[in-house]
Amino acid sequence: MLLSKPEIIQMFTKIAQLWNENKDYLSEIDSRFGDGDHGVTIGKIAGLMEKSMNAWEDDDMETFIEDLGDNTMEIGGGSAGPLYGTMIGGLSGPLEGSKPIDAKTLKEMFTECQSAMEDITTAGIGDKTMMDALIPAVEAAQKAEDDIMSILEAAKEAAVRGAKESEQYISKYGRARSYKEQTIGTPDAGAVSTSLFFTGLCDGLK
Repeated sequence: MLLSKPEIIQMFTKIAQLWNENKDYLSEIDSRFGDGDHGVTIGKIAGLMEKSMNAWEDDDMETFIEDLGDNTMEIGGGSAGPLYGTMIGGLSGPLEGSKPIDAKTLKEMFTECQSAMEDITTAGIGDKTMMDALIPAVEAAQKAEDDIMSILEAAKEAAVRGAKESEQYISKYGRARSYKEQTIGTPDAGAVSTSLFFTGLCDGLK
């Protein structure tokens, strides 16, 4: 199996759908110790994604994903725009025009996506950020066999598990860090939206 434009559209459309369905929940968990606007910003990014998928005509995959990352960066409302813009833009790193994406390239896309994030944040697993879902997802993808569906399944499962595990951590970043131990028991909103991102990539292809 190879991924090309139709598959990418399916995958990103599913992410947008999941984000829209969960935006109220994301804002609710964010409101406990943060600004409470994570779901609103995620809803804006989902809207941009849907619009971009519907308007995609001549751009090759590399350019399209790169532009989607750049446009996501411009979305105002907290840090989610720049963070997801960086993450999405990072996916375009190993792409070459419209050359179909094979399993090896998909693994490289996830690695580049993590590298791009590590250029802008020092957060790691246990810091209660989106990295709690992203890092395990990328690690699981690397260990999966060279089969696109296996890679996406592994990344999804690890991201969901990472988001769940973020409940037990103490916030070390953002407004939530001043609440210290009180943050235990609530998952990180960014980790949850990241788990939905990887779930969308996987389920969109199914």
